Amino acid sequence: MSKKTVIFLSILIISPLIIYFLWPSDENRIKKLFREGAKAVQEEKLDDVMSKVSFNYTDEHGVTYLLIKDSIKKVFQQMDNISVEYEIKKIDIKDKTALAELDIRVIASFGQDTGYVLGDIDKPAQLTFYLEKERGKWLVGKTKGIRLYF
Repeated sequence: MSKKTVIFLSILIISPLIIYFLWPSDENRIKKLFREGAKAVQEEKLDDVMSKVSFNYTDEHGVTYLLIKDSIKKVFQQMDNISVEYEIKKIDIKDKTALAELDIRVIASFGQDTGYVLGDIDKPAQLTFYLEKERGKWLVGKTKGIRLYF
């Protein structure tokens, strides 16, 4: 067997192993979704926040993608220095759907006042996110535990 054949076969056998270990798991992708989403909220980047939400978003209160976008836009206009703290308590993945339970605290400034917008120092807000895998990407399809006021 020539050196080229041995090298080719080695690459052919090792490549799937490398891809398997370096390719992010669905759980890691979901964790990245929340990490990037929290960062986008803190930086008040509306388009980046909305890129984490499914266009098919709907919840039991009748909230849709467009209502969320409009609400977040208003929040960003009214608040400054937004800080998001979260802890992922549970991630349960089933095929193309997932459930993530998080404890969340959000602190922001309203003019001269600063305070908790979501959760508080003693007890964080407990939210449940129902995720959908769309085009290979995890997106928020529904939430439970928060009520948006318009």
